[in-house]
Amino acid sequence: MSDSLAELAQLADTAGVRVVGQTYQRIATPNPATLIGTGKLAEIIALRAELGATVVLLDEELSPRQQREIEKAIDDDNVKVLDRTALILDIFAKHARTREGALQVELAQYEYRLPRLTRAWTHLARQAGGAAGRGGTAGVGLRGPGETQLEVDRREISRRIAHLKREIEEVRKQRQQYRQRRRRAALATVSLVGYTNAGKSTLLNQLTALAGPERGEAGVLTADMLFATLDPTTRRVRLPGGREVLVTDTVGFIQKLPTALVAAFRATLEEIAESDLLLHIVDITHPSALQQAQTVGTVLRDLGAVDKPIITALNKVDLLLDAIEAGLALGQDFPAAVVISAQTGWGMAELLARVETVLNRNLLPAEALIPYSEGDLVNLWHVHGLIEQEQHTEQGVLLRGMLPKQL
Repeated sequence: MSDSLAELAQLADTAGVRVVGQTYQRIATPNPATLIGTGKLAEIIALRAELGATVVLLDEELSPRQQREIEKAIDDDNVKVLDRTALILDIFAKHARTREGALQVELAQYEYRLPRLTRAWTHLARQAGGAAGRGGTAGVGLRGPGETQLEVDRREISRRIAHLKREIEEVRKQRQQYRQRRRRAALATVSLVGYTNAGKSTLLNQLTALAGPERGEAGVLTADMLFATLDPTTRRVRLPGGREVLVTDTVGFIQKLPTALVAAFRATLEEIAESDLLLHIVDITHPSALQQAQTVGTVLRDLGAVDKPIITALNKVDLLLDAIEAGLALGQDFPAAVVISAQTGWGMAELLARVETVLNRNLLPAEALIPYSEGDLVNLWHVHGLIEQEQHTEQGVLLRGMLPKQL
């Protein structure tokens, strides 16, 4: 419980909200009207007044009725009542930078808000983020005879949701076409997965700088906050044997990830299910590292990605006094894990070698005599496969090694 509240405080900080107090209640059966007991609610109301807080955050998702009843009990129009889902949606809205990300966040926001519409939402006055804030509710004031503004708002939001779903489905089709092109090109794909703020973006930047074909930065935003990046970024990385793979940074997971977000980000999360290898990044400095890893495992199962090979990388070793001892201690919970520092580059060689070993299991043995006039095929083998022997003869280049089945 303390971990979950601490994470809620981090989410609040990421959203620009300063936490001034907290409390919790152990309750066998949640109150259907207010989630928490009446005594605890009275305590929260008094504490809020004493501290002058303008926002009350709850660590569980509230039903529309529960949110209304708590707001009614607080009886102050200047105080907002938000649950964990609303807070995460607000953070996602601030951090979505691509059209795809904005569409996904807007859909999740609308699906969350639709059952919570009251007269306070008239003309969507409290709407924030997403494309709808830039004209998506045009014509909302036009209502037929006998219709209330609330009914008009509900119908308009329902239309917007249907429109967003169509647009996201188009994005999904485009992603499928992109993945098909990658498969035809025989490039293996690696997805970075992990708890939010585990260091995935930092790792992608490091891998691109050390092993990218151009040795450049991936240009992915890195920050010590939850959900610093939402939109997937893919870069080429060259493995020690010369084979190139595509590495994708994906959205971080979190406890109690809202189902609306999982559904809205389906097109993005499909990248994980379609990958050849998952690289699970774990922040070994976090006191709840094992619990966070288990949360990631649960989300991966929900996405149907349980049959994928997974390499676990224990990150942020540079922040520990004794990296080797830390790796050995955590080895009981994370057997066969690689200990790394994405920030400093420590352990990158071992990590890339492990990635290469796992991916090479999918290669098939091959031998070919390639004429000198077909030099592009030699380069193709270097990029996509593994060359174990290269011999120059009068007729051409004799290659022995391993290749993807497509080639």
